[in-house]
Amino acid sequence: MVGIGSDHGGFELKQKVIAHLEGRGIPYRDMGCYGKESCDYPAYGRAVAEAVAAGECEKGIVICTTGIGISIAANKVPGIRCALCADTFSARMTRLHNDANVLAMGGGILGDNLAMEIVDTFLGTAFSQEEKHSRRIQSIEV
Repeated sequence: MVGIGSDHGGFELKQKVIAHLEGRGIPYRDMGCYGKESCDYPAYGRAVAEAVAAGECEKGIVICTTGIGISIAANKVPGIRCALCADTFSARMTRLHNDANVLAMGGGILGDNLAMEIVDTFLGTAFSQEEKHSRRIQSIEV
């Protein structure tokens, strides 16, 4: 299951990602927000990150206007490795090398097609399991 959350600035893209996940038959849990009214991104970044850290969701996706604030909020949760990605290369590499478990995107930055490609790349790429990457991840764990 994929946990997904956004603030008002990422709401429209979140809705499109949800439709994309549904179209691919990927189960998800929408953790808000649920409209375009102004709200605070830390609550939604934290909710997704806590669900991933607790094992309730395998991976997470968080979206705000730039992806920056919500990624910072998600990364405050122990065990979370949230990566802000604006291209498919970064999405692939952060899974291969960093075993990132939460993807952050900017709703005001990305077009719909690129965002869906980033989601597919992130969800479809496994961690490389290479010892050097495992060692590096252990050295940054909180």
